[in-house]
Amino acid sequence: MACCGGPGYASPLSAMRSGARETLVYIPCIIPPSRRNVEPDYLVTVDVDPKSPTYCKVIHRLHMPNVADELHHSGWNACSSCHDDPSRSRNRLILPSVNSNRIYVVDTGTDQRKPQLDTSIEPWEMTEKCGMSAPHTTHCLGSGDIMISCMGDPKGDAKGGFVLIDGKSFTIKKKWERESIEFGYDFWYQPYHNVMISTEWGSPKAFRSGFNPDHVKQGLYGQCLNVWDWQKHERIQRIDLGDEGLIPLEIRFLHDPEATEGFVGCALSSNVFRFWRKPDGVWDAEKVIDIPSKKVQNWALPDMPGLITDILLSLDDRFIYFSNWIHGDIRQYDITDRRNPKLVGQVWLGGSIQKGGKVKVTEDKELTRQPEPVYVKGRLVRGGPQMIQLSLDGKRLYVTSSLFSSWDQQFYPELITEGSQLFQIDVDTVNGGMTLNKNFLVDFGDEPNGPVMAHEVRYPGGDCSSDIWLASTVGKNKL
Repeated sequence: MACCGGPGYASPLSAMRSGARETLVYIPCIIPPSRRNVEPDYLVTVDVDPKSPTYCKVIHRLHMPNVADELHHSGWNACSSCHDDPSRSRNRLILPSVNSNRIYVVDTGTDQRKPQLDTSIEPWEMTEKCGMSAPHTTHCLGSGDIMISCMGDPKGDAKGGFVLIDGKSFTIKKKWERESIEFGYDFWYQPYHNVMISTEWGSPKAFRSGFNPDHVKQGLYGQCLNVWDWQKHERIQRIDLGDEGLIPLEIRFLHDPEATEGFVGCALSSNVFRFWRKPDGVWDAEKVIDIPSKKVQNWALPDMPGLITDILLSLDDRFIYFSNWIHGDIRQYDITDRRNPKLVGQVWLGGSIQKGGKVKVTEDKELTRQPEPVYVKGRLVRGGPQMIQLSLDGKRLYVTSSLFSSWDQQFYPELITEGSQLFQIDVDTVNGGMTLNKNFLVDFGDEPNGPVMAHEVRYPGGDCSSDIWLASTVGKNKL
């Protein structure tokens, strides 16, 4: 949506209160390993308009021109960060490929229902111009440029950095940072406070082959938050989260552009940390949510972590949502008291501990019995809840179940053979609480050429994890 000349909305609350209901979503679909060298990944358009005759249907598929890409996350060429620039339009979806190191640019503006490929940045450009690989998170900047985080060097060893892309020509301009760092993954910036914070997954050579606990001991996965000077492009602080903060993935500042705090989900430790700036200007972090591991039999390890793989905040900064991919639940916490989140909603959606499966839980600090299997429209929920996306009004949460193909194959092989699924959860935005919509299901096991794994969800009009607001767009002085 364009308002007042530029893309997006003037403020997070404006988006929440006046944003149009989503009618379409875009989701990258990844080809299983057995077919990946002969079939390309593709982007689907799914109709999510309850009034439409094609509701809950895939209405378009845009196949990439190459194979073995591993499409993953996506982002926009423009968002609310350039709301005050009438020359900008949210009309290109950026699709980085984690395995091939390629970046696709998709035209969604000509026909939102049927996106078409515009151009691409090839792997050799990533190598020659930036010395980077494994591109991941995309954010549009207030300048009109696009920034993408990267996780490796050209050989696939760990290396954190950022690629700066021209928002009009879609060519690489340069590396953003002055010096690369140990690891990369996600990032979020707050120009009003001259800060950006990035997180750490691990070495591409390690995570591309699946999860090996020994790689954690060998230091191939991260456990730190990296604080950057936004104007100088320099890291100014590294916050070590320790053993309780292993593999910090998705990071979210509060949507309020003046906020100096936010949250990050740590996958392997299954904790949520709050980070904030202290009065002396130094940044710090503290654990505010702890998901206990479960003692189990017939699983890879004797202690099963929840594995928090995605988190997001409602646009009014009242609720935080996250998924426990291995345990199988999605949680909603009221974060009105930032230091003491309160659990107000929980939905079970598959997972590794459901009753009737091979795993037996022998000790559980939260549950008295293993969850029942879940069926939607007569079909068993496969895998566990992974990527989540909240509607602008906060009333609908979309959920997919694929994490990364090698990890899917390791922990939920049924996703490889039968495909992943898309679900919708109804959210109580007044009192808190969530309910699975039993009438909504998109099963990617039904795809024409065979099962695929669907990953991150995006709306054409922006969402809770793509848009960043600058203080200037909500009436403050531009820095």
